[in-house]
Parts: sequence; structure tokens; C-alpha cells
Amino acid sequence: MALQGTVTLILGATGGMGGALARRIRAAGGTVIPAGRNAERLAAVAAELGEAGIAFDAASFESVEQAVQQAAARHGRLDGVTLCSGSLLLKPAHLTTEAEYRATMAANLDAAFATVRAAAKAMMNTGGSIVLVSSAAARVGLANHEAIAAAKAGIIGLTLSAAASYAARGIRVNCVAPGLTETPLTARITGNEASRKASEAMHALGRIGRPEDIASAMAWLLDPENNWITGQIFGVDGGLSSVRPR
Repeated sequence: MALQGTVTLILGATGGMGGALARRIRAAGGTVIPAGRNAERLAAVAAELGEAGIAFDAASFESVEQAVQQAAARHGRLDGVTLCSGSLLLKPAHLTTEAEYRATMAANLDAAFATVRAAAKAMMNTGGSIVLVSSAAARVGLANHEAIAAAKAGIIGLTLSAAASYAARGIRVNCVAPGLTETPLTARITGNEASRKASEAMHALGRIGRPEDIASAMAWLLDPENNWITGQIFGVDGGLSSVRPR
């Protein structure tokens, strides 16, 4: 993996996926700039990585812009930007309030758009890799996922369009679409024995994902050696979106 010497900003480095990705890139010799909203967790991650963290709010375009600009200024460039933060709402449409819907969009689709917008500006003259996170729920119908599925499907459309817009600038835009992954965000599902067993059975490989599973795919997309890959949606979902278990 040719991540040694690269500079990557991870928006949402304090979460399960973001933390796993940060450690993987750091172990490969890359510099990781962590960004997050929770000050205590951000300080812990920053201390582990040996790189000062950046406070940001994913739902604020201005905050995302400032985080990207600050990261780019710190080392004079940005080779990679990823958005690993998000939210999860499991409700059917008729029980979802307008406030819940708009909050889900803000934390997921709006945040992804703000990330692409800011990162593209920073990479316009140098190229780089932008990696977003969608979900298997955007590609296969899952009950009670209407709001989050809409937001994550929007991220797929954003990825494809942005990849076309910025390819001539050497900016690659790709996306991973995980299945259920064991993170603090999904603890209410994975921590319940009945829900966990039902979720495991939905995945052809018989288990839910680990943060490291997703981080591995994201790191591969960030790797400069894989510079002929753009506009791709990588399912890292144990077969959930494409394989029916026996």
C-alpha cells in the first residue's frame, strides 16, 4: 500500500469506521488529520495519531469548509479526504417526523455534498481522492429505512456526478456501501441478541461487519497506486445487497 507520505483528512475520525481508517493509514506511514465533533474523543484520537485534531460539525457547510482549508494549510496539500460520520434512523416513512427526516439528510447527504464541495476546491490543482460512505440500504430495499436509504442513495448519485465533474482535475471520487457494521452508531442493534442474530442471517457471509472491514476498502481507494479508479460504489456488505443466503 502506497499511503506512506500521503496526507489524509478524516472527517468523523472519532467514530468506529473513521478511527479504524485513521489507524490503518497511520500504520502505512501516512499522515492523518482527524476531525470530529466530540472534543474528548477527538483529543484521544489526536494523541494516538500524533496529529492535532480539528473540531467540525458535519451538518454545517461552513464548518466542513473550514476543516478542509485548515487541514490543507497545515501540510500544504491534501491527498485524501473521507467522510466517516453520519446518522442512522430506522423508522417507516409514516412515523418519521419532518424534523427527523431533515436531520437525517443533514447528517448524511448534506454532509457528503459539503465534503465534496470543500475537498474539490482544495484539490483542484493537485488532484487527490475523495471517499464517501453510502449503505447497502441504498441498493436493496430494507424495511423501516426510508429516510436513511434516501440519504445514502443520494450519496451514490453525488459520487457518480462528482467523479465525472472532477476527473479532468485528477480528483477521484468513490464510495463504499457497507452492510450493518459494528460501531457505536449501531450499538442498539448489535447489542440486542435477537436483532444481532437476525442481522447476521441477512448477510450471506454470516456475520455483521467490523470497522476494519470498511477501513480496508476505504484505504485501498485512497491509495495513490489505485489512481485509475473513480466513480465506483464498492459494496462492503457481506453479500447483503447481492447474495441471498441459503
